[in-house]
Amino acid sequence: MDKLPALEAFAADLLARLEPAARTELARRIARDLRPSQQKRITAQLNPDGTPYTPRRTRLRDKKGSVRRQMFAKLRTTRFLKIKGTPEGAIVAFTEQVSRIARVHQFGLRDKVNRRTGLEVDYPERQLLGITADDEALIRDLAVEYLAR
Repeated sequence: MDKLPALEAFAADLLARLEPAARTELARRIARDLRPSQQKRITAQLNPDGTPYTPRRTRLRDKKGSVRRQMFAKLRTTRFLKIKGTPEGAIVAFTEQVSRIARVHQFGLRDKVNRRTGLEVDYPERQLLGITADDEALIRDLAVEYLAR
């Protein structure tokens, strides 16, 4: 493990020497492989550090055994979670339509519950997107595999 930072510095130097088109191709491949891991983590409702999301506030009218929807079911779909590769890096981000909702939960901001009422709520921080140790290993493996070709 002591040689890992030296290897990463060496790989970063090699990646910097690649043509922009090759870097874009690698970034697109990394983003394409990162999106499913982000989707699985959102489905499991885990932060990147492995801690569970703060649960929803329980309401008095919620009955035991009632049907409960999972948080962020639509946000994690490929329709709203888009990927992009650029020479500067890989991007996994939410579309403009849902970016406000994602930002509120990602950073734990204050937002209106709905448009009709003026009720505002402080939402707890639930990190929707982030890099885990497994994601770092995946990125490292993809870069080494690409450079070996």
